[in-house]
Amino acid sequence: MKKEVTLTMIKPFAVKEHNIGEILSYIERTGFHIRALKMTQLAKEKAAIFYDEHKDKPFFNELINFMSSGPVVTAILEKENAVEDFRKLIGSTDPDKAAKGTIRRVFAKDKTRNAIHGSDSIESAKKECRFFFSEIEEFMY
Repeated sequence: MKKEVTLTMIKPFAVKEHNIGEILSYIERTGFHIRALKMTQLAKEKAAIFYDEHKDKPFFNELINFMSSGPVVTAILEKENAVEDFRKLIGSTDPDKAAKGTIRRVFAKDKTRNAIHGSDSIESAKKECRFFFSEIEEFMY
């Protein structure tokens, strides 16, 4: 099986709660290789572009306000079957429904403050990696 990349973003709530190190360590211990890493603050406009697919949903404004409320940590992760395996690792958006041991079950407070983002498909992963790491040519496919 060919190695894939996926994007993760540790959200403002988890950053504020000082969970960056624990989350990244957990990701590495489960077989993912961190290929790129950065901390940034999303302006509302940039958050709106990133979450454009949700623009017609009732939670969109709350999501944009939350995602621009503080710093985020983004990373390109590499592993065989990275997208699917990472989605399993982070768990359900609702931490109360997330499986035991998943990142959202351990670090999230609710659906909005769910601690972490993970790409939902290979195509999304490519797009999201370019969004945050356009300067890294090797991930531009």
